[in-house]
Amino acid sequence: MSENDKHPIMKQSYFIEVCANSVESALNAQRAGADRVELCAGMPEGGTTPSYGQIALARESLTSTRLHVIIRPRGGDFLYSDIEVRTMLKDIRMAKELGVDGVVVGCLTPDGDVDMKLMDKLLHEADGLSVTFHRAFDMCRDPHQALQDLIALGCNRILTSGQQPTALEGISLIKQLAEEADGRIILMPGCGITPSNIQTIARETGTHEFHLSGRTNIESRMKFRNPNVSMGGTVHIDEYLQQVTDQSIIQDAIRILRTI
Repeated sequence: MSENDKHPIMKQSYFIEVCANSVESALNAQRAGADRVELCAGMPEGGTTPSYGQIALARESLTSTRLHVIIRPRGGDFLYSDIEVRTMLKDIRMAKELGVDGVVVGCLTPDGDVDMKLMDKLLHEADGLSVTFHRAFDMCRDPHQALQDLIALGCNRILTSGQQPTALEGISLIKQLAEEADGRIILMPGCGITPSNIQTIARETGTHEFHLSGRTNIESRMKFRNPNVSMGGTVHIDEYLQQVTDQSIIQDAIRILRTI
């Protein structure tokens, strides 16, 4: 386990990572007392690599919270072309130069296994950083074999919903995997975690790190709005709502964990 995964400032036995979709969300997570931020763009697609500016400003702004960055060149599946692989390698290098604490990656073979050769290449580029294998894990053919593969590669943690739509629904598999890991890799439940269910997930899985976003909708300040045009073309989203991490939600989750 890398130096980045030691918790010298943690007063509680649990560790909170906030999935932040902007520097503003990252700062709200820090104010709430989160231990780590995973900075992402493209949240409707499950997270893609944020811009140079976002990473740089987040690194400058986060003084007491660790910063991890997702390295994912596009949404969709986790089978990547040569050009996408070259992009990921350059993005890891860029993030490393900006001083991030870790990267979040995940690559699969066409048959749904961990792409050992490609992951080894990405880990080599990320040498010195903490490495999380993201929810590509939930798309693996055999999660138990994938667990062993990621331990063999030397990944620091796995972000997973237990191959279910939410971590609450995936409790059974997450618990099994945590027991199989036996301290060799961190199992971090994520997806759909809230202050109302985090205690149940913690107690029933036996895990100690948790991944949540805690976002709320913020109304746009635009006064003039053109209802006839969508920037997503045929994909319609509400462009006059922004989702931002809510400091109070993260604080509630931390408070509840400290009662266990």
